[in-house]
Amino acid sequence: MTDVDTHQPTLLLVDDEQNILSALRRLLRTEGYRILTANSGAEAIELLKAETVDVVMSDQRMPGMAGVDLLRIAKDMQPECVRIVLSGYTELQAVTSAINDGAIYKFLCKPWDDAHLKANIAEAFARRRMADENRRLTQELEVKNTQLQELLAERSDQVQIRSEALGVFHEALEALPVGVIGVDDEGVIAFCNSTAVAQLEGYPVGLGMAARENLPAELLNEAGSLQLGDKRLLVSRTRLGQRSTSRGYLLALLDASTFRAANEGT
Repeated sequence: MTDVDTHQPTLLLVDDEQNILSALRRLLRTEGYRILTANSGAEAIELLKAETVDVVMSDQRMPGMAGVDLLRIAKDMQPECVRIVLSGYTELQAVTSAINDGAIYKFLCKPWDDAHLKANIAEAFARRRMADENRRLTQELEVKNTQLQELLAERSDQVQIRSEALGVFHEALEALPVGVIGVDDEGVIAFCNSTAVAQLEGYPVGLGMAARENLPAELLNEAGSLQLGDKRLLVSRTRLGQRSTSRGYLLALLDASTFRAANEGT
């Protein structure tokens, strides 16, 4: 269970008049809030040091520290808490300045209407929950972005390795004394080395060409050899896909005279 799940919505009420605090407690006792009270700005600051507070509602005119000054300090101490002034004195200049500074969310007047006060406090808690959820989602997104960057870096390394391996593969194909032609499952020539091009002189062998239209028919009919003028090619055909995701087949062409010379040499 997370801290968000176990945290009880906490309301801090600040007023130098004890009877006001008692009246507010009675009004809000059934709303499901954990209620803390303070009789001065200094006492409220000590509570803010020790407790996580979701909403602070303070009287404006109090001995020692005005409500807006307390709420400015509360903003610095717990920026996420929602701050409300509840006062019988308008003092519009001080309150307006605090609103513009972002020190307070709302100004409510004494005497209050019970239903109106409850609604505004509920709205303040809803605002706090929304801010907490936005912060949680932002943190989640940052974690996901970090994971994505790590995954992309890993994939980039894999792509680089595979690209290098592919380059080595093509170099090896070109170095073979055997003609090699790859045909995909749609019958298109996917690769061929220069030995195959030289062996099939007169046939337009190239990447992307249709095998049936450009290769000798004998190669496509699973013949074991191919006669081209006075040259005979031994043909090996291998179906792809047994150890990889490749599809189609591979043709290997070996000049019969080369094969014979190799056998005589052994």
